[in-house]
Amino acid sequence: LAEDYVVGEGDLLKITVYENPALTTEARVGGDGKISFPLIGEVKVTGKTSAEIERYMAGLLEDGYIRKPHVTVFIEEYKSKKVTVLGEFVKPGLVELRGNATLMEVISSAGGVTPNAGETLFIQRQIFRGGGSEKEDITVTVDLKRLLEEGDVTANAPVQDGDSIYVPRASFVYVTGEVKTPGAYKITKGLTVLKAITLAGGFSDKAWKGNTKII
Repeated sequence: LAEDYVVGEGDLLKITVYENPALTTEARVGGDGKISFPLIGEVKVTGKTSAEIERYMAGLLEDGYIRKPHVTVFIEEYKSKKVTVLGEFVKPGLVELRGNATLMEVISSAGGVTPNAGETLFIQRQIFRGGGSEKEDITVTVDLKRLLEEGDVTANAPVQDGDSIYVPRASFVYVTGEVKTPGAYKITKGLTVLKAITLAGGFSDKAWKGNTKII
């Protein structure tokens, strides 16, 4: 949920104070993790959710400025969290995460996968071990067919800031000779010689069916 999103550098916040329209402010989080706000000056906001920032700023405003202020923080732009998408994406590169983004949202932001995409997606991620002192690289494997074609929500894995998401190119088999539509065909799970010939339109009228060769 967006309410659980932790604010970071580059995010754009819109802050309002009930019955105090003059305090309405749009502020970009700087490299030091701070924003500037009327009356109270610089405020450190990184590492907090919008609800935590609301309570924190209300406390600062109540300390000698406004009686029982009601502060609302809305995230106008999510800029601090990014993942890298590589391989068979229509638009590979950096993708900004909006809230607690899922894999489907990232794939959509990258324009989807190309027709040459394989059936497996890999998420490479760094996690902390030993109480946060040691980093370890892990790889999460996702079945793209289950996710995109079968709509299996259990394959819609959450993604994290700094993830690298890779979709390799599929392997191909070439069906040539006396078939109706010779060419290259993507190798999918469970593909057999007969299925490959069927993909190529089946045998032509001149085909010698007993002399099919695998090279």
